[in-house]
Amino acid sequence: MNFWKTLVGKIWLTIICLVAVVLITLGLFLLPYIDTNFANSGDIKRLFTYTSIIGFSMTTFFGLFLLSRITQPMQKLIQAAEAIRKGEYGTRLSVVTSDEIGALANTFNHMAAELEDNIRNLNQEKEHLASVLRSMSDAVITFDNSGKVILTNPPGERVLEMWQAIDWDYESTDLQGERTLEVPEPLHELFNMTLNGGGDSSTTVHVKQDVWSVIMTPLYSDDDIRGAVVVMRDVTEEARLEKMRTDFVANVSHEIRTPLSMMQGYSEALLDGMAASPEESRELIQVIHDESLRMGRLVKDLLVLARMEAGHPDMNMGYVDIRELLERIYRKFSVRSKDCGLHLHYEKHSDQLLIQTGDEDKLEQVMTNLLDNAFRHTPSSKNVYIIAERVIVEQQPPFLQIQVKDEGVGIPKEDVPFIFERFYKADKARVRGESAGTGLGLAIVTSIVEAHHGSVKVSSELGKGTIFTIKLPVEYRK
Repeated sequence: MNFWKTLVGKIWLTIICLVAVVLITLGLFLLPYIDTNFANSGDIKRLFTYTSIIGFSMTTFFGLFLLSRITQPMQKLIQAAEAIRKGEYGTRLSVVTSDEIGALANTFNHMAAELEDNIRNLNQEKEHLASVLRSMSDAVITFDNSGKVILTNPPGERVLEMWQAIDWDYESTDLQGERTLEVPEPLHELFNMTLNGGGDSSTTVHVKQDVWSVIMTPLYSDDDIRGAVVVMRDVTEEARLEKMRTDFVANVSHEIRTPLSMMQGYSEALLDGMAASPEESRELIQVIHDESLRMGRLVKDLLVLARMEAGHPDMNMGYVDIRELLERIYRKFSVRSKDCGLHLHYEKHSDQLLIQTGDEDKLEQVMTNLLDNAFRHTPSSKNVYIIAERVIVEQQPPFLQIQVKDEGVGIPKEDVPFIFERFYKADKARVRGESAGTGLGLAIVTSIVEAHHGSVKVSSELGKGTIFTIKLPVEYRK
């Protein structure tokens, strides 16, 4: 720092100027007087000169004294203030005096300590808030009143990236009619409503196949709204389960109502004596019996599916020889295939068809359900195949692949994604002349295969047939 710009420099310069003015003024008036009235004027002039030198020296000493007592402490105070401005909150002054400078230094140290304490507390609160936001599974996003993102947590960032990648049908505009890039399109209406209404707003947002529960709250600065914070939760699974529950109740009611109506109608016909002969009575009773068996199968399948989805599959796990299992199933369905006019084939492409852990009865139920479907949807004189082989793929554990292939009517492409859902049924016009199933067979197949850590897939071409492919791991996996 330039010395002459300091307070001490200015005071010193002022004192020197005053002393110089006084000495020059005295010299102008006294020197002629001394020359005319004193005989030893030279001694007096030398005395005057010495006095001037001593005066200037005293002012210099006074300036240095002020420099050490005022300027240097003030420079330290300025440097400390500059350090705190740069974020060095641990800076302290070592000035120890009993004057105003010392009092100012002590006050500065106390202020710096309080400031450091407050900054530390603010950082701790910030870290605490950041930890809470990071640990939340819900997406949290904070916008200012212009729609720009202020703060977000990792789930919120993922939601923003996912929604910004979507090509919306129309553009978002902010309150002034300008393009808004940071407020996602599904939140735009709710954002405007929150800023205008000034209260909490909530809604359910549908984005493609996802469902989001959204709550938006305004952020206030004094009495003005400075933005909004939104909390979003992915409720897609809850919505799907609720729809499944509703559909399940509706489907069960429909499936049970049909046999009940038939049983009620035919029993009323018997009670009213509408059967004119024992043969007609026997036919009516046979219909009632068949419908009761159908209801029994439905209830049984529902119980099996409910227990498996609840995590209680009641499986007796152990080594299973898939080759013997398939041969037994082939013999059992060979008789039925002749009655239906079908040709059943069993192809074994590997000799080692063993799995370390599996439930033989449940796997037999899987094959029975798949072959029932194949027979039901395959016209007479066509072929149905059972194909089994052991597959080894590099860098993957070995697995058994079982296929049930038919040359039936096939499944429409739009129906393929839904055939493993409960109560899915093929179009009755495509079913050969057999009683319809309960619509739970493929759902049970999926549950059993997944309980064996396997997978089941389907490929079908309308009018040419369907292939169900089951993959079961050979080795036991926990």
